[in-house]
Amino acid sequence: MRKEFGNEHIPKQEIGEEMDVMEKRSFENKAIAIDFFKTARHRLLDVNRWAKLTGHELSSFQLVSSFGNPVEGLAGNGDYIRIDIPGPGTSVGQGYDWVLIESIVEASEVGMELVSMKVRPTASPLSNNGDTAHFLTEQATSTFQVKRIGQHVLAEEHGRNEQPNTYTMSTTANIRNMLVGWAATLGLSYPQWKSLVKGILAD
Repeated sequence: MRKEFGNEHIPKQEIGEEMDVMEKRSFENKAIAIDFFKTARHRLLDVNRWAKLTGHELSSFQLVSSFGNPVEGLAGNGDYIRIDIPGPGTSVGQGYDWVLIESIVEASEVGMELVSMKVRPTASPLSNNGDTAHFLTEQATSTFQVKRIGQHVLAEEHGRNEQPNTYTMSTTANIRNMLVGWAATLGLSYPQWKSLVKGILAD
């Protein structure tokens, strides 16, 4: 199985911490795997339903347009994801953490297919100050992938260049981001992403 399939869509690790979360299901034959890949792809891009896929709703996710309006349906390039995590938010993000969907890529080779979505911390589309409204800096990325390799379907999350965001104009936000960011880089976000990739591949 070509484990490196899709790696070209994951940014290089240069600073801070990294995290890789993976789950795999194997099927009796390629036909079943091809059919299930379509289901898993839909679940990945259906960001508004991520909280239900995890089996708990510690964090909620909402697609939002560049105008700040909720978006229904599947994720698209340039959409924002508004994240509501446990505990207090910050005024920088109007109480939420925000990421921008930088790219959604679909690719295929003989016997393999892939959808890859990369997101990056960003300013809130509702704000004019430009401060990154997330507990990690804008150098961080999360790349979510669903891929089929033969009769195997995989769901993955790859965090790269993760550092707490302590560079906003709000001291309160900087302290909160430092605490949440440290917790994330220490691995406390791993269970959430593990729940998500398992949910994407669930029966």
